[in-house]
Amino acid sequence: MQNQKSALGLDGNVTALIGYPIGIVALILLFIEKDNKFVRFHAIQSLLFWLVFTVIFIALAVITTILAFVSGTLATLFSLLYILTFLVCMGGVILLAIKAYQGQMFSLPVIGPMAQKWAG
Repeated sequence: MQNQKSALGLDGNVTALIGYPIGIVALILLFIEKDNKFVRFHAIQSLLFWLVFTVIFIALAVITTILAFVSGTLATLFSLLYILTFLVCMGGVILLAIKAYQGQMFSLPVIGPMAQKWAG
């Protein structure tokens, strides 16, 4: 499936790769790609990945802001946790993009099976 051309005229693995770095691109790919299940899987997995990390980032930002009023030390620790979470997110994006480019249906725990189910 990954060697199949996408609606954009690109190889499926290249199209799947471009959905990971910027989440909105994955959303566009989801609407454009109707038949390529490989691209659809990676687009959905990318959207779910970004959704999870967006929720985590927002939660950490709110907690850090509240803690800034209570304790500067705790706020600093949560700021460091925010940076660590960002690095994990970027590492995940790079890993997922590489796996997509290699033509692998690499599935993350929890969101991977959901993406497979929704991709059709």
